[in-house]
Amino acid sequence: MKIINYQPEYQVYFRDLNLSWLEEYFTVEPFDQYAFDNPEEAVLKEGGRIIFAENEGEIVGTVALKFVEPGIFEMAKMAVRKDVRGLGTGKLLCNAIVEIARNMNATKLILYSSKQLKPAIAMYLKMGFTEIPLEPGLYKRADIKMELVLQTQINRIL
Repeated sequence: MKIINYQPEYQVYFRDLNLSWLEEYFTVEPFDQYAFDNPEEAVLKEGGRIIFAENEGEIVGTVALKFVEPGIFEMAKMAVRKDVRGLGTGKLLCNAIVEIARNMNATKLILYSSKQLKPAIAMYLKMGFTEIPLEPGLYKRADIKMELVLQTQINRIL
């Protein structure tokens, strides 16, 4: 399995992988649909990234890194094809996006999720994410917010 970067022809995989799991567990919100239809505008324009997991020539997973404010990015829109869940694809994607964020000199990654997604929450905790207060109303399906501190401001100066 390998990680590949977003190309316009992969937009369909970004949309379809995310729609598949959202429709399985939740509902698709208007901002979701906008991001899936317009990833260049919604994610990439402000310095974000979208990556994919490719296995034997097939795209089986994706995750986005969305700019929030200087030094802070949101890990978002992670989806893994149902038939390959549980095989480490999500962990591979998460590790890759964390490394990309570090290389972009991010100080912190945040994510929003649902406690209903127990395997995902367990993976985030193993990776070092910690739960932080969730601001109400941002995402209907989110009932947990987590962060991963990548580096402090002092480390950035040194």
